[in-house]
Amino acid sequence: MVLSELAARLNCAEYKNWVKAGHCLLLLRGCLQGFVAREVLAFHRGLLAAAPSLGPRAACRSGSRCNPRARQFQPQCQVCAEWKREILKHHTNRNGDVHWGNCRPGRWPVDAWEVAKAFMPRGLADKTSPKECDAVALLSLINSCDHFTVDRKKVTEVIKCRNEIMHSSEMKVSSLWLQDFQVKIQNFLNEFRNIPEIVATYTRIEQLLTSDWAVHIPVEDQRDGCEYETGVYLSESQVNEIEMELLKEKLQEIYLQAQEQDVLPEEVKKKEKKKILNRLQVVKEFLRSNKDLRNGLREDLQKLDSLHLQQQKPDSKEPGAQKPEGKA
Repeated sequence: MVLSELAARLNCAEYKNWVKAGHCLLLLRGCLQGFVAREVLAFHRGLLAAAPSLGPRAACRSGSRCNPRARQFQPQCQVCAEWKREILKHHTNRNGDVHWGNCRPGRWPVDAWEVAKAFMPRGLADKTSPKECDAVALLSLINSCDHFTVDRKKVTEVIKCRNEIMHSSEMKVSSLWLQDFQVKIQNFLNEFRNIPEIVATYTRIEQLLTSDWAVHIPVEDQRDGCEYETGVYLSESQVNEIEMELLKEKLQEIYLQAQEQDVLPEEVKKKEKKKILNRLQVVKEFLRSNKDLRNGLREDLQKLDSLHLQQQKPDSKEPGAQKPEGKA
């Protein structure tokens, strides 16, 4: 029974804390999207005003030869080279990793969002707007682009919390951790007291984190789901949707980490592969016990399994490697 599975999960206090924290990140993502969209357009207009030669009439002359890959980007035309220099001027991490592979440089003169993606984590090449991004992508943009006037320590604290949520192998956090998270996310939101949609989310997050969020099995006509002490109600399907979004993000994170193994030194690659495989096995074990979640994540799991099998092929060529027993 789907509801009994949900109740069993949320009656584990540490898992419930994990879902609450993840829900806060989903609320944070929602309230930042409009703000980020407006600011990215303003940033792009400012770049073009300062350097009119980079505007819509400037076109990449090298086509695919100017396509970046991962963190590598060697522009083959003057326009893309100037754009790269301009982006790095405003990058707070200009001497560190920049995920150029997110971008289509030929679109920089006319598409503000393609510029913004140079300030974001890997894996965002197919994202066409803030509405398609998770919280950490938007937080990283705010942290990495000097257009945003914000206390960057407060941003990095929330990013660190988000990473701890996503990297939690058993998808559990303590009540003490949740209290610390509340302080950090509210400190961050206080930086935007003049943005109405962000102020409204501050209140919702405060209600969420200070509520009991009790779970009830319905009896006949009784409502099911989660009910806040403040009277805010979430249905079973809404809670399930939150869980699904968090697990999809977690699996996507594992997938991106697995993809990056190929550029690592061989000894490091083996250690990372083992860690990633262990993380995946924990999620799979969790989903075996929760059919209501497993059914909605089949494609994500198949994508990861397919990548894992693909990466195993070169290993079979190593000296001493043997074929698995019982397989041709």
